[in-house]
Amino acid sequence: MFKVLSNDTRLRLLHALARSGELCVMELAAAVGMKPQAVSNQLQRLADRGILRAARCGNNMHYRIVDPCVLRLLELGLCLVEEAQERSDG
Repeated sequence: MFKVLSNDTRLRLLHALARSGELCVMELAAAVGMKPQAVSNQLQRLADRGILRAARCGNNMHYRIVDPCVLRLLELGLCLVEEAQERSDG
């Protein structure tokens, strides 16, 4: 699980989803500055691990985080980054 979450691109995608709740591939691609096909490949890895769920809406696939532990990990990770920043600024 940590290997999947350690990828920078996947973390950026998860962060965008955590902020928005649910996004389609095109919205996620714009949010992280990548091509939709590359984003789709990364989203599939996260969905295969049960972290995300995809739902079709017309021609688009919409993704959302379904693993509550991942949301908590993201929150704790942000907390750690902020604490480290405060220590280095202080």
